[in-house]
Amino acid sequence: MVHIGYTMMTEQAGPRDLVDHLVGAERAGFDFSVISDHYFPWLDSQGHAPYAWSVLGAAAQATTRIPLMTYVTCPTFRYHPAVVAQKAATMQLLSGGRFRLGLGSGENLNEHVVGAGWPAPHVRLEMLEEAVGIVRSLFEGGTVSHHGTHFDVENARLWDLPDQPPPIGIAASGPRSCELAGQYGDLLVAVEPNRGLVDSFAAHGGSGKPCVGQLALCYDTDRDAALARAHDQFRWAAGGWEVNAELPGPAGFAGATQHTRPEDLTDDIPCGDDVDAVVEAVRGYTDAGFTEVAVVQIGGNHQEPFLEWAESKLLPALREL
Repeated sequence: MVHIGYTMMTEQAGPRDLVDHLVGAERAGFDFSVISDHYFPWLDSQGHAPYAWSVLGAAAQATTRIPLMTYVTCPTFRYHPAVVAQKAATMQLLSGGRFRLGLGSGENLNEHVVGAGWPAPHVRLEMLEEAVGIVRSLFEGGTVSHHGTHFDVENARLWDLPDQPPPIGIAASGPRSCELAGQYGDLLVAVEPNRGLVDSFAAHGGSGKPCVGQLALCYDTDRDAALARAHDQFRWAAGGWEVNAELPGPAGFAGATQHTRPEDLTDDIPCGDDVDAVVEAVRGYTDAGFTEVAVVQIGGNHQEPFLEWAESKLLPALREL
């Protein structure tokens, strides 16, 4: 049976609301949760970008059951990998073992703020591989020193370590990132129902490990209103990962999507209150081999009616998959 998660989308709600929404998601019966970790929203209309790690700490105290996960954190630019390891270990302790650390090579949108430039994709993946190794070394305990191609660590040690370190998920969108995920990750993270990603992950050591996908939807009893909201806040998703990872700010995303029409989104984003449409979209992930799917309800001010609908209609239908 596929596990269904809830997404705390930091780009569309403030920190207090995100925690309140997660409490509602736990009550509604979602199996797990994920949170985005951005410095900017993709579009100005989304309007938010609180610090994900503070939200996670508050969420760990406000909930009791639902697992938490970064989807995803970039451990190479804004955050040094030694600091990411400390944050993740602390979150595992605060949550009572409910935390998973999702890592990825990042987006220019968020990482440009520290002024370190934005290298080519193969360099970013080299940096991610080195960073994951540092994080894992610190999770093992003891003092760590590292002098590598991209990072230096000098006599670092995590003084508060959980008995079980958080599992590490690695985001993948192509062959090299799938190879990294299979070799160094405990789970695969992806945002498209691509069987090739799952197969490549399995071929490089990920066989039998969880594969976590994500699906955006826009629930509303008025389908036209849902489609308009999806276009207003989520049309950036039509650009694809290769484009989205390179754009430096909301203005760039607005320009890149200026000709995107609402109807261009209907194939990828279920809009309205058709349960079957969401089930079929999730089925695309399960047929591709994904074991978990986190849904995104588009619109920070439209979470409560979505959670009521999810509890009464959507989740029971998805349990049949």
